[in-house]
Amino acid sequence: QVQLVDSGGGLVQPGGSLRLSCAAIGSIFINYAMAWYRQAPGKQRELVASIRSGGTTNYADSVQGRFSISRDNAKNTVYLQMNSLKPEDTAVYYCNRKFQPVTWGQGTQVTVSS
Repeated sequence: QVQLVDSGGGLVQPGGSLRLSCAAIGSIFINYAMAWYRQAPGKQRELVASIRSGGTTNYADSVQGRFSISRDNAKNTVYLQMNSLKPEDTAVYYCNRKFQPVTWGQGTQVTVSS
């Protein structure tokens, strides 16, 4: 059973924007802090942003002020609005629980290039 479906990635020029979505089944979403991670080629997966069930958010220093995480509890969906994108944001992006992660989804590729 697919538990997490990431979508919304693509190719964008530096300075552009993208909005990622992650649809989850309810049992792994409700009452859990959710997070977006990314993994660039040759690098370890890193935490980008997280959001608690009540809406409190946290961001990595590298994306603070440019990215915004949100969630729709009625739709079991978490979003990542990415603005002012830079080439160093290029990576595969994944969502998962921040704590007690479940099986990872397929991720969505974000490429920032001119």
